[in-house]
Amino acid sequence: MVGLATPRPAESGLVAVAYSGGRDSTALLHATALQAKSLNEAGANVQVLALHVHHGLSAYADDWLKACQQQCESWSAAGLPVRFLSTKLADSPTAAQSIEAWAREQRYAALTAMAKQAGADLVLLAHHQRDQAETLLLQALRGAGVAGLAAMPSQQWRDGICWARPWLNRPREAIESYVLAHGLAHLEDDSNSDPRFARNRLRLSVWPALAQAFPQAQTSLAQAATWAQQALALQQEIASADLVALASLASETGLAVEGLLALSPARASNALRAWLAAQLGRPAAASLVQRLMLELPESSTGTWHCGDGELRLYRGSLQWLAKADTDLSFDRILQPKAIDLSRVGVHPAPEWGGAWLVERVGSGGIELSQLTQLTQRARSGGEQFQLKPKGVLRSLKKVYQEQAVPAWCRRGPLLFLGEVLLFVPGLGLNARYRAADGLPQVSLAWRVDPG
Repeated sequence: MVGLATPRPAESGLVAVAYSGGRDSTALLHATALQAKSLNEAGANVQVLALHVHHGLSAYADDWLKACQQQCESWSAAGLPVRFLSTKLADSPTAAQSIEAWAREQRYAALTAMAKQAGADLVLLAHHQRDQAETLLLQALRGAGVAGLAAMPSQQWRDGICWARPWLNRPREAIESYVLAHGLAHLEDDSNSDPRFARNRLRLSVWPALAQAFPQAQTSLAQAATWAQQALALQQEIASADLVALASLASETGLAVEGLLALSPARASNALRAWLAAQLGRPAAASLVQRLMLELPESSTGTWHCGDGELRLYRGSLQWLAKADTDLSFDRILQPKAIDLSRVGVHPAPEWGGAWLVERVGSGGIELSQLTQLTQRARSGGEQFQLKPKGVLRSLKKVYQEQAVPAWCRRGPLLFLGEVLLFVPGLGLNARYRAADGLPQVSLAWRVDPG
């Protein structure tokens, strides 16, 4: 079969193809190179990059690398605008890691690095309709939700690169026909017959019987993934709208639990999943979402392990703290230390695990001349602080409580001017020392070192 469609090249004129040397990626690379040649004959300037990842998992990996490079050189000599790039992974999976998951993550990282190095922002992947059907089936067998059942998108932007699957709706048989029509040689991965891997077990033991009993299984399952993708998009739209509303009820980084629980259970769970994904940079475990939905209605405070940090509930606000913010003690005692902050910029305080940030502002700040002879101290109790311009000195403990500042946001040194408490992490500047409007002034901030 000739003429399988591929996307048009990016503005850069570079189109990268993930090329393992197998049947599917060989066909995609060849079809892309043919289309690029046709476009170039019409006046374009398109270069195709074959990106090969040497995983180091097979005894034949070196031979595969050599074969792929030779194939690209042969096509290039025949007039196809294709160039070969490769990288060899330095690491290997640990005993506790899934080989499939490790290889997938490492391959993505390697492809990303090669594409960026070459200046390509479009990477084509050779997944087809059967792959999509298998992915949905595997996700369903794992008990996945809508996000898992949505399987693979036809294209998505990630890390500044468009990852596209132009053949996702094409049947496997069409690609086999293309390979035969063009007489393409390709590699056979010996691991494809290894039953340790879930996808192989599905292909070898389940799929033949499924296809015999339901001849339209491939098409039907791939279509089901499309419907799941639409449902997922709708969930994400609703979650975005709900989180905007909830943001006005809590702190900048927190989630207002009362507002969350006022939503229907399904909608609250949807918003919680979206918020957690934004904090972690990846989806949270379904078990954690279920646990939170059960425990939050009965909790006024609480701590839950979550990713590389903790979720903490305080005064109705749920916040996520990275591990760096939970490792250090909140109440460790250090000796007072003099510090000069009369210079705009960052002033490290490594003994406290953070730094002072001094920036110029138009109002609400303090004059630089006030910051020459300061002292950093640990909290000892009995400190007095004025939060508002027309307020009075009050117990720091009371001010913390009234402003609902959780314990983990109080970490860091107190800043004194003589014996006067000038600045407090989590609260800010003593209102008595705010500069008059129109005077040159700066803001003070305490920042925890994320490392």
